[in-house]
Amino acid sequence: MGDACHHDDGVHPGLKGQALSRALGAAESRCVETQERLTPPRRRVLELLLGADGPLKAYDLIAAYGDGGEPAKPPTVYRALEFLERLGFAHRIESLNAYVPCRLESDGHVAAFLICDCCGSAQEFEPELTPALTAAKAAGYDVRAVTLEARGRCPACRDG
Repeated sequence: MGDACHHDDGVHPGLKGQALSRALGAAESRCVETQERLTPPRRRVLELLLGADGPLKAYDLIAAYGDGGEPAKPPTVYRALEFLERLGFAHRIESLNAYVPCRLESDGHVAAFLICDCCGSAQEFEPELTPALTAAKAAGYDVRAVTLEARGRCPACRDG
């Protein structure tokens, strides 16, 4: 990141209280519908992602995993992240090597992020990629995932 700034970007603060409980309940319901299991480790990693104010690296999740300050074993967190990505509950932001909860309700959407080089915030949005995906399908490609990352400065950093 560039020059660090110290402001609240206000874009996607982490979920707390009832909002966090509702999001975890919705994830549990979706797992039941798809005959998957939201095991305690998977649930804990999802809870940490949902409660975070920004992207988290795997080692941040490992360190924060235990309630009593006891870190998780790395394979536990990495397996949970793999599951959460597969089910669309989380996204990996490649350029940051960090994870965020999925903030969009639609299944199978294109993961697209606006990443601030100053404060490190990452805002998920739904891009219009229909022509590109249509061209890929016409060329015979079975597109399984698309991730778009745009870097720059968020409004608060740009104007601050």
